[in-house]
Amino acid sequence: MKKEVFDVTGMSCAACSSRVQKCVSGIGGVAKADVNLLKNNMTVEYDDASVTPRDIIHAVTKAGYGARQKIAQEAGKSEDIQVLEEARMKTRLLVSLVFTIPLFILCMGHMFGLPMPRVLVHNGLVYGFTQFLLTIPVIFVNFKYFTNGFKTLMHGSPNMDSLIAIGSGAAVISGIHSIYFMAYASEAGNFQLVQYYAHNLYFESAAMILALITLGKFFEARAKRKTSDAIAKLMDLAPKTAILLKDGKEITVPLQEIHVGDLLVVKAGANVPVDGEIDEGYGMLDESALTGESMPVEKNPGDLVYCATLNLSGHFVFKATRVGEDTTLAQIIRLVDDASSSKAPIGRLAAKISAVFVPAVICIALLAAVIWLLYGQSLEFAISIAIAVLVISCPCALGLATPTAIMVGTGRGASMGILYKSAESIENAGKIDVVVLDKTGTVTEGKPKVTDILPVEKNVSENDLLVYAASLEKLSEHPLGAAIIEDAGGKHLDFLPVTNFRQVAGEGVFGDISGNVIAVGNARMLANLGIDNPLVSQAEALARDGKTPLFCVKDKSLLGILAVADVIKPSSREAVASLKKLGLEVVLLTGDNAQTAKGIARQAGIERVVAEVLPQDKEREVRRLQECGRKVAMVGDGINDAPALASADVGIAIGAGTDIAMETADIVLMKSDLLDVVSAVELSRAVIRNIRENLFWAFFYNAAGIPIAAGIFYPVWEIVLNPMIAAAAMSMSSVSVVSNALRLRWFKTRLVPDAKVNQQSAIAMQEQTPETEKVIMEVKGMMCDHCKNMVEKALLSVPGVLKANANPGKDRAEVECEANTDIALLKEAVEKAGYEVVK
Repeated sequence: MKKEVFDVTGMSCAACSSRVQKCVSGIGGVAKADVNLLKNNMTVEYDDASVTPRDIIHAVTKAGYGARQKIAQEAGKSEDIQVLEEARMKTRLLVSLVFTIPLFILCMGHMFGLPMPRVLVHNGLVYGFTQFLLTIPVIFVNFKYFTNGFKTLMHGSPNMDSLIAIGSGAAVISGIHSIYFMAYASEAGNFQLVQYYAHNLYFESAAMILALITLGKFFEARAKRKTSDAIAKLMDLAPKTAILLKDGKEITVPLQEIHVGDLLVVKAGANVPVDGEIDEGYGMLDESALTGESMPVEKNPGDLVYCATLNLSGHFVFKATRVGEDTTLAQIIRLVDDASSSKAPIGRLAAKISAVFVPAVICIALLAAVIWLLYGQSLEFAISIAIAVLVISCPCALGLATPTAIMVGTGRGASMGILYKSAESIENAGKIDVVVLDKTGTVTEGKPKVTDILPVEKNVSENDLLVYAASLEKLSEHPLGAAIIEDAGGKHLDFLPVTNFRQVAGEGVFGDISGNVIAVGNARMLANLGIDNPLVSQAEALARDGKTPLFCVKDKSLLGILAVADVIKPSSREAVASLKKLGLEVVLLTGDNAQTAKGIARQAGIERVVAEVLPQDKEREVRRLQECGRKVAMVGDGINDAPALASADVGIAIGAGTDIAMETADIVLMKSDLLDVVSAVELSRAVIRNIRENLFWAFFYNAAGIPIAAGIFYPVWEIVLNPMIAAAAMSMSSVSVVSNALRLRWFKTRLVPDAKVNQQSAIAMQEQTPETEKVIMEVKGMMCDHCKNMVEKALLSVPGVLKANANPGKDRAEVECEANTDIALLKEAVEKAGYEVVK
């Protein structure tokens, strides 16, 4: 199957988009066709072996509209097209008003006591012909309504333009008819008949209808442009040029000339031009445009950088890994564009109704005119009623109700780091009642950390225990060992030399350190060594909390326990609580053992746990919930989550996830934060609520407007709707629907801000740390690890220094210190150690 986008011209209402969709969907070999009235385009999935783009274009043309293939390079020009459309509508509106206002004054001025030229007041023929002359320019500048309207009518698919063309055309023909009869009556000397026809001219109604419809279209065009602001802002983030490093020289080149593997330079204050990996240098990057995260992220050699992120400080060289349409930014824009182009199931009701709505309205208008004629009313009265019915019933608001809300909602989601892949995913996310969470990398950090160090003897410190364990684990390849090594490195502890290292599968690691036999391993190792465990209760308590206790032994004496765990993310507990406030049941689904899973669930506040499941079992558990009538959202990040993500009603891939998880999911979260799941559900519910409001008012407007326009109140109160008022009402209905959708641009979640405040308060309570700053020093003379240790030791001796990390290979030392630390003391300490500080 091939998927292609076509630009469609001539559409003006829901009936148009419904007609185009029906014609294209009817072609053999077309699997799916989605028409977007807001963007005037159509996405078609078809079998290119049996259908060609020419066939699709022919079907659209045959239905009375225009179509052409969208060229890939034009994908980013939708904003320019909308600006151009707004300018066109503005020109049409100004010309219409220039001639309609004098015409209105001419027809209605006597009601307000305005002075009129004598020849116009006393000569009915001149009065009528002047109105006709003022109406001609208004018809000419808005002739598109007539060409499109009668063209679609001839093809048997009348639309909004057909209603306008028939209504205003009938008014003009009625006026011309009156002018001829005035000329005949004037020639016959029947001036009473002349006055009668002079008061039954409908030129001002025709001009006013066209002017007011154009006014509504102008506001609509302006609103449509605003709905795509989010995509436009994203596109503007990418720089147009990049600094290419070639043969040691920096050359500024257009972005199109960058290829994978090129070395590019990014200076402070510049945007990253493409995705890549830092080769050398350092930067503090603002990634808020992509992730929504306001805090800058430190980037060092080996770290990935992304197109359109801003380098706040520093200078680095990076190697391009993804360029053009493959960058993260391009993929985000494509996802948002695809979602806003797709059709939500809730919007298909409007499309079905619109398909029969316009023909029904034409029949109602004719029927109303015939009934009033049968009741003895004049032909002019009947024509006025028919025109009012035709004009007030234009289903423009009906066609805009869904796409405007979808487009604004997906744009707002993108600015928050939430990417919806389709309109259907938005609707489904608003209906879920169960959220299934994967554990590793979703609820937890996905990386083990040392959480507890419990020495047995008082004469053994936590650092002693950590040094023994880290020195052994440095020679192993166990992931839990990596957590111990990282913790020791973070505390700047020196590793001890190990001899006779050996590793016993299922137990632990052994080695000789300073003449002592040291062992680090699990409870089985302890039992096999025949060593008593005085910390049994503590070890069991750690295991209940989902932590893995590792025992450290020295010469068959237990030194203590180190607990390692994949800790939960700071926001996980708040996110789970917020999901519950939304009325959602939360389930933890993991392949880990039951005890660990229950410990994590207890910390996160999750009551229901399904543990020790394989990937296919995860998918089976999701289907089991669905079979119970539940609407399920699955949140995961790994390859093993892909089957469950695909099976769920809504699959949500969390930011740090694998490519396959991202591809399978319906919603992609740019950040690895569970609170964004809460935001995604709240935003989905807000979008669907907005669509329902739009559809209600569109249906209500037509249900109330048509009977009034048909004259239902005339027999009782003699109230009849003037065609001009009907045109104004129709225009305002479209504007109100689009304006209501635009409210989503300012959407804010109700629960997430509170959760983040609580999270920050908790962190503040736990860590009353002073304000810190980072100092980077260029140090000459470091040659080996001994030099590294000497420089770090010298820096750590300076009051206020919290961390120090020296890198002999790059002649660089990084220092984290309190904000008021004297920089001169840092330089003095390094120089006293025998090294040179360059800057």
